[in-house]
Amino acid sequence: MRSSSKMASPYLENPVDIGAQIVQRALRRERVLRDKQNPLAFSDEHLYERYRFSAEGMLYLCRLLELHIKNPTRRSHATTVPQMICIALRFFASGTYLYEVGDAEKLSKNTVCRTIRRVVIALQRYINTFIVFPGHLPTVAIKEGFSKIAGFPRVIGAIDCTHIPISTPTKQIEADYLNRNATHSLNVQMTCDHQCMITSLDARWPGSMLDTQIFEKSLLCQRFQEGVFDGLLVGDRTYACQSFLMTPYPDPETKPQNDFNIALTQTRLKIDMTFAILKARFNCLCDLRVSPERASQIVGACVILHNIATIRKERVPNEYQLPPHEIDPSTQDHPTGRGVRDAITAEYFT
Repeated sequence: MRSSSKMASPYLENPVDIGAQIVQRALRRERVLRDKQNPLAFSDEHLYERYRFSAEGMLYLCRLLELHIKNPTRRSHATTVPQMICIALRFFASGTYLYEVGDAEKLSKNTVCRTIRRVVIALQRYINTFIVFPGHLPTVAIKEGFSKIAGFPRVIGAIDCTHIPISTPTKQIEADYLNRNATHSLNVQMTCDHQCMITSLDARWPGSMLDTQIFEKSLLCQRFQEGVFDGLLVGDRTYACQSFLMTPYPDPETKPQNDFNIALTQTRLKIDMTFAILKARFNCLCDLRVSPERASQIVGACVILHNIATIRKERVPNEYQLPPHEIDPSTQDHPTGRGVRDAITAEYFT
């Protein structure tokens, strides 16, 4: 849920937004050593609400990104690494650019935007470290984790796409980004494991692209076609059933076919949960007021942060809603896919 920017803290003499107070303290001139303020010296409850990470988690991010974002200057007014992390996380969590803090501390909008940009670019360096398919766990553990949900075998990932709203692009490409709801967006493909870790990401495509078109053009699809992975993806009826991608029977005629559909649907629900947690954790993804290129990079940064939070067992947002399940027009199933689907039904659901 989006936190109110007007929420006051009862623990401060001047009751203003606690998030602003944290960054204000971090940015305050340090004339005397005893006046030095630690931007992370607040309870984890406050930090989680404003930044989606605990103090330990934020310190981990500081260590991870310091080499790539620290200012080369030693000037007293130079923004420090913890300050940069605070500013960027506040934007990701709320979707605002901290105008109030910028005004209060004479920190220009451009400075705040540059800080966010620097953190986004730094996080991009770790995209192949924190987003790996089929995941950080052994493949057998991922299969077992998915199987425990509803008894569906051999699954190593759940796949779907989600739309990320963006600003109106330039006229030359605007039509490409219009989705079925006549709004501008990126259509972002992701897969996840049984623990809602995001295991692949493709954030290049405009909102007019169909989910199945994105998958067919993806490196993930190519690698499955080449036989790189030992296991299956599960998806909805948007996707064509293939030997490596199981989708529901379009018109189940028997109890085993219906049981197959139920188990598959319960298993693929993990990707819906992942989308819901990701967008609740980082509200900026509900309305990115930037260009498609910048939006793609911010999505990547948020996915990396989501995976770091999941690995570190950071708190999941208290409230999140599963997105409405919209399905593109279904595509023709492949004969080999139908064969694998029938074989699974006969072995596990009969």
